[in-house]
Amino acid sequence: MQRAAEEFRHRFWQVNPIPHEFAAINPKQIRDFFTKTEKMHNHWGGSLEIAADSAVEDEKSRNNLDWDRASLANQGYNGNLDQTQQSWLLGPPEKKKKKYVDLGCIVCSRKVFKWTILSILIAFVVIGLPIIIAKAIPKHKRAPPPPDNYTVALRKALLFFNAQKSGKLPKSNGIPWRGDSGLQDGSDLSDVKGGLVGGYYDAGDNSKFHFPMSFAMTMLSWSVIEYEHKYREIGEYNHVRDLIKWGTDYLLLTFNSSATKIDKIYSQVGGSRNGSTTPDDHTCWQRPEDMDYDRPVQTTTTGPELAGEMAAAMAAASILFRDNNAYSKKLRKGAETVFAFARDGGRRNRYSRGNPFIEPYYNSTGYYDEYMWGSAWLFYATGNSSYLSLATNPGMSSNSKAFYMIPDLSVLSWDNKLPAAMLVLVRTRLFLNPGYPYEDMLKMYHNVTGLTMCSYLRRYNVFNFTQGGMIQLNHGKAQNLQYTANAAFLASIFADYLNETGVPGWYCGSNFMPISVLKDFATSQINYILGDNPAKMSYVVGFGKKFPRQVHHRAASIPKDRTKYSCSGGFRWRDAKTPNPHNITGAMVGGPDRFDKFKDVRANYSYTEPTLAGNAGLVAALVSLTTSGGVGIDKNSIFTAVPPLYPVSPPPPPPWKP
Repeated sequence: MQRAAEEFRHRFWQVNPIPHEFAAINPKQIRDFFTKTEKMHNHWGGSLEIAADSAVEDEKSRNNLDWDRASLANQGYNGNLDQTQQSWLLGPPEKKKKKYVDLGCIVCSRKVFKWTILSILIAFVVIGLPIIIAKAIPKHKRAPPPPDNYTVALRKALLFFNAQKSGKLPKSNGIPWRGDSGLQDGSDLSDVKGGLVGGYYDAGDNSKFHFPMSFAMTMLSWSVIEYEHKYREIGEYNHVRDLIKWGTDYLLLTFNSSATKIDKIYSQVGGSRNGSTTPDDHTCWQRPEDMDYDRPVQTTTTGPELAGEMAAAMAAASILFRDNNAYSKKLRKGAETVFAFARDGGRRNRYSRGNPFIEPYYNSTGYYDEYMWGSAWLFYATGNSSYLSLATNPGMSSNSKAFYMIPDLSVLSWDNKLPAAMLVLVRTRLFLNPGYPYEDMLKMYHNVTGLTMCSYLRRYNVFNFTQGGMIQLNHGKAQNLQYTANAAFLASIFADYLNETGVPGWYCGSNFMPISVLKDFATSQINYILGDNPAKMSYVVGFGKKFPRQVHHRAASIPKDRTKYSCSGGFRWRDAKTPNPHNITGAMVGGPDRFDKFKDVRANYSYTEPTLAGNAGLVAALVSLTTSGGVGIDKNSIFTAVPPLYPVSPPPPPPWKP
C-alpha cells in the first residue's frame, strides 16, 4: 500500500508539474496536504485510498519523495494555474477578521475609530486651534462711532441748567464760575422750614419764576420718559434726572406738600417792577453769589394755570422716579394736592393778574390748557381714570378753544400747553385704545393734532418762514427760537408715535403726508438753530466754532475775580464790548429776527438772552432727533401705573373631573 502511494505521487507530479513559483514550497506542506486527503481520483479511473498505517511509515514515505525540479521546470508551465490546481495547493482563502474597539458604551470598528480620531484631530487643527489663538491675542475694543451733532448739542444744552442753579450747589455741579447763592430766599416765611432755597434762575437775571420753571421740568421729564434709552446711551441719564429732581425738590417747597388741601402757593422769588428804582433783579447787574438786595416772595391764593403746571411737572417726574418709590409717591401726592387747588371753583383767577412782579414777564392768558395738561399727566402718574375723564370732558375742549384751529393756539410755550396736551392724550388713543367713553374726544384731539402738524409745514402758509428757513411762530417778534424748538419737538415725537404704531403718515386735508415730512421739518429747524442759517452761527453757546459771545447773563458776564461788584457797579460788564469771561455752555439765546439777522450784543436781551423754558424745549427736540441709542420711543413706561381700561377677562373654568 505504501509503495502504491509513492508510485501515485510520482506519476501525479509528472502529469501535473508544479509551477516554478511553488518549487520552493516546503515538502512538509505537501505532505500535510496528502495526509489529510482520504480519497482522490487518478488519471486511469477508479479510486485510490491513501492511508498511513503509522506515523513512522508515513514519515518514511514522505522522506523518499524525490523532487525533480529540472524535470518539473521543463514541463512547459506557463505560470497559470487552473481553478482546480489552485484549490489543491492553497485551499479556500482565509477571510480576514475585522478588528473592533470596545469603548465601553459602544463597540466600533478599529478602522472607523481611527478615522474618527483623525477627523477630530484635523478639525481641531483647522478650526479649534485658530480660535484658541484668536482668543489668546489681546483684544482692542473698537471705538464707538462719534456722536452725532444732536448728541453733542444735547450734552451742552443740559449744562445750561447746571449754570442756572440756585441754592447750595453740589461739588459735582461742573460750572466752576458758579457758587452758592440765594441762601436767604424766603427765609422770612414762617411756614417753610429753611426758606425757598434752591430751584433755578429763569434767564439772564436772578429771578425764580415758578410758572416757566414748572413747564421746563415737565418738558424735561417728558423727554426722559419717552427717550430714556437715548439718555442712557450717551451717559446723560443720571445727569438729567438730577436736574429734574433739583427742580421738583424746590417745587415741593412752594406749597404745603404734606397737606391734602392748600390755600396758597408761592409763585415767585425775586423779580422786578417796571420803572422801579430800588435795587432788584433788573435794576442791579450782579452775580447771584453777590446779591445783597431784598428778594420779595410772591404768593397767590388763586392760580389754576400755575397749580396745573406744577401738577403736571410733579406727576411727570413721579413716573420718571418710579424706581424711588418714596419720592415718586411724594411727588404724586403733591401733584394731586396742587391740582385740587387748581380745580377749586373759588380760585379760578389767573395767578399773574394784577401782580406787577409777574404780569409784565410771565403773564398767563388762560388755564384750561393747564387743566388738560395736568389731568393727562396725573392720569399717567396715578392710573386714576377720573383724570382721563376730565381731560376728555367736552367742557375742556370748548373752554380751551381746542377745536377752533387758531394758529396761535398751535404754538407750544410756557403759556400755551394746548398742542402738547392734545398730543400726549393722543398717545393714549394710539397705544391703549380705551374706547368708550373717551374715544370720541380723543379722536378729535387726534385730528386737531394732525392739523397742527400740517400748520407747521411751509406749503400751507399758516406761519411765515424767514428766507433762511426759520418758522416764525410769534408773528416775527423777538426771541423766536424757544417756540421753534418746541414745534420741532412736537413734530418729531408725533412722527415717533406714528412710527411705533406702524402708521406711515397722516393726512393734511386730502393729501397724505409721510412721517419723513415731520422729521424733515424738525431737523431743518434744529439745524437752523445749530448753525445752518444765513449767519452761519450756532445759537447754542459752545456748539460749533461760531456762537454768541456776549450772552445777556449776569453770572457769565462778570469775572469771578474775588471782587464783589455793587448793584450798579456791575453794569460796566453788561455794557462792555468784549466777550463774556465765562461761556454759559449750552444756552440757547433768543435768536435772530425775522430777517435772519442777529446782533451779538449783551445789552440787547431780545437777541442774546437764554431762558429756562426755551432750553427745555431744545433738550427735548435734540434727544428726539439723535440716533444715539437707536430711534423711536419707549412705548410702555409711561403707562406703568395705568391699569387695564377694560374689565379683566375671567379665568377659564377648571377642567372637568368625572
